Amino acid sequence: MSRRFVTLDVFTGERFAGNPLAVVLEADGLDTAGMQRIAKEFNLSETVFVFPPSEPRQRADIRIFTPARELPFAGHPTVGTAVLLAILDQNGEPGAVVFGLKEQVGIVPCVVDVVDGTSGSARFRLPRLPFVWGEGKETKDCAWALGLDPTEIGFGQHIPSRHSAGVAYDLVPVSSFEALARSKPQGEAFDKTFNDSDHPAAYVYARVPDAEGLRFRARMYGPGMGIAEDPATGSAAAAFAGALMQCEPLGDGEHNIVIEQGVEMGRPSEISLQMTIKGGALVSAEIGGQAVMVSRGEIIA
Repeated sequence: MSRRFVTLDVFTGERFAGNPLAVVLEADGLDTAGMQRIAKEFNLSETVFVFPPSEPRQRADIRIFTPARELPFAGHPTVGTAVLLAILDQNGEPGAVVFGLKEQVGIVPCVVDVVDGTSGSARFRLPRLPFVWGEGKETKDCAWALGLDPTEIGFGQHIPSRHSAGVAYDLVPVSSFEALARSKPQGEAFDKTFNDSDHPAAYVYARVPDAEGLRFRARMYGPGMGIAEDPATGSAAAAFAGALMQCEPLGDGEHNIVIEQGVEMGRPSEISLQMTIKGGALVSAEIGGQAVMVSRGEIIA
């Protein structure tokens, strides 16, 4: 049978930038193996499959697949799918829409601003706050895994850490943009360093020099997910909130963080992360960004 699909570029307002996403509508009747085959065919960082809502209080159930595995939660699929469904519901008319998307991690509350018939922006509240899932790897091991010198790992109070907000990451701070640009998974060294994760994935980041406020640039290498490098990774940005709580002297109140990603790939992206801290504890966090439709069609499956 034919199933409609739409592709979008996410965490960008420009086509052919950001992180590409495929969204398959009318996914009823597809089993897990069938969805995995379709995701492998699209060969994008993630493909989303949309199902009717299992509960009346949400807009849809969605399942998210990389070319190699299913994910319980992911950021750019959430933003892109929310924007697409809001555009369809609004018939392209500008305006704000609020609904929930049910993912394996739980119901994800979304607020969408439709700009026109092909673009919009969305924010979602993290359904699960980040937590430490293991002890960060040694500096020398991170350097070995990424082809860097040990002196280039870390800056300020930032040291390698392990956090998850539904998807586990090794978070590796580096001292400069130049080190970030040279970083590259070193095959067996990368696997041996991070292989105690169920899907080895490293989120490598540096502070943007002389920026106003908290601004970082990141790269995400996810060979364990079937992703050599990702142009924008919302689930890693969610985990990054845990690293910020651990390594930054953040006080109570709202903190707005901007994360650049995909620059070295020629697919610049911008992710907004908002953290709310009360009594020294992270009580809520939101991820946001833009999305724009690129193509639409039918897949025979």
